Amino acid sequence: MIYFLIPVYNEEANIPNLHREMSGLHLNDQVYFVFADDGSSDNSKSTIAKYFDETRHVVLGDGVNRGPGAAFNTGFKWILSQSLADDDVVVTMEADCTSDISILDTMLVLNKLGYDLVLASVYAQGGGFDQTSFIRKFISAAANFLYRFLFDIKVLTLSSFYRVYKASLIKKINQTYQGEIIGESGFVSMLEILTKAIWCNAKVIEVPMQLHSSRRIGKSKMKILKTTIAYFRYLIKWKSR
Repeated sequence: MIYFLIPVYNEEANIPNLHREMSGLHLNDQVYFVFADDGSSDNSKSTIAKYFDETRHVVLGDGVNRGPGAAFNTGFKWILSQSLADDDVVVTMEADCTSDISILDTMLVLNKLGYDLVLASVYAQGGGFDQTSFIRKFISAAANFLYRFLFDIKVLTLSSFYRVYKASLIKKINQTYQGEIIGESGFVSMLEILTKAIWCNAKVIEVPMQLHSSRRIGKSKMKILKTTIAYFRYLIKWKSR
């Protein structure tokens, strides 16, 4: 089973395009879509119901906006309650169509070859951005360099949503950290679960990806200053342990 875990926050305009991209996939495995709604105030939920098969999707959430980390954590917990096989797969991705679907086959093949976590990487050779401001590129690159150095992380991209996890890895993280898959509520949550995966001895590999911001309808939900502060708080938190 492949579970697509997709956090959603006011993505009504992007859902039809997301459905079109997902409909173009030709996967041999069974597919189930897990939408973790982070308190959307638009018609995201009803739009999902309109476009996605009701027997092949679920929308989670209690209507409160807590951040993408909380949404991912809710989704992971639900998947663990449903997943029956260790070779089940969890694909996490953006709802705004910025994830490059063309590399998914490669990511899934690497998963089948034994990698516990496959990362889509804008910093790997061949990856990049199509439309991103200089300040966002600078902050992202600086944060990645700092954390790779301080945490001795060998991968290049630390914060991308677009990943393929083995369900067995999520189960191991859940057990190792006593039920806390993700504790951070914001965007730093992607760094958190990555470091937890590495500390659980996960086999990790990166696939180059072009981030297509031009495909997004509307603005990014990430607040640069708030996210930057969260990264520094996370650094202090873990270095003080």
